Amino acid sequence: MDSADLQNMMLQKISSMPNKARRVTAYLLSNMRKAAFKSIGEVADELEVSKAQLVRVARVLGFSGYSELKECLQKVILEQINPAAMLTKAVDMKDELPENILHVEHANIEDTWAQIDMDKVGKFCRMVEAAGSVAFIGWGISALVMELAYMRFCVMGLPAILCRRGSLSLVEQVRTLRPDSLIVVCEMPSYAIGVTEAVEEGREKGIKLVSITDSPAAPVCRHADLSFFVSASSPTFGSSIIGPIFLVHLLTSSLVVHLGEPARDALEKQAAYLHDERFFHPIFGLKY
Repeated sequence: MDSADLQNMMLQKISSMPNKARRVTAYLLSNMRKAAFKSIGEVADELEVSKAQLVRVARVLGFSGYSELKECLQKVILEQINPAAMLTKAVDMKDELPENILHVEHANIEDTWAQIDMDKVGKFCRMVEAAGSVAFIGWGISALVMELAYMRFCVMGLPAILCRRGSLSLVEQVRTLRPDSLIVVCEMPSYAIGVTEAVEEGREKGIKLVSITDSPAAPVCRHADLSFFVSASSPTFGSSIIGPIFLVHLLTSSLVVHLGEPARDALEKQAAYLHDERFFHPIFGLKY
């Protein structure tokens, strides 16, 4: 059973369910990734229902119990980020694949936009302004998103640190941060233990944390002072970074406006650098 099959099965049965069971099923439909990696007790507490209610819903959906339903949810989620499984599907739809990618990426941006709270954007700007420095952490493709954020912070003249795997682990790099620092972490699945450990190290030092993830179930969210959620669906490779990059574009653009004069001074210095013909061809236009 894949994600589409599971969703269709839930949608077919939800209309005939009692109100409480319908609410549970609606939650599972909207929070499949989140529910897949939470205990039955955590889901029951969040929905304010009994564990027995979750078991009954699972049986109505055709499972022997909640454990089997949870295993199915996990399998569906893991298949969504399995490159080999996704390649098989892509081969089956090869003629429609380019258009499918276009639709999926449009949906990623729209869904990311729908999850953006402008009050949170304002809080992000104030947290950055109050921080002594800002460290960026990511693993795999998430590191590409953080590198963009790091580059823009440098252009704005902000004290920024890019933590990346190398001669030092992420944890060792976080140990060098001061308590007045701010950590910005991006985590798309698969979630890396090394990133979680680095974030935990920062929290022990009293460092505030901003997370960018695709789901509240991401381990780093447990430690975040502020969380942003993005859509990162992909018909081929595990996760798309279009949604996360769109969010970083929005956050850094809002930040440069929030900072005002100091950011403008930094951008003017950057503009002077762009006119250095040892590095750039001014005749073709200058952007950074």
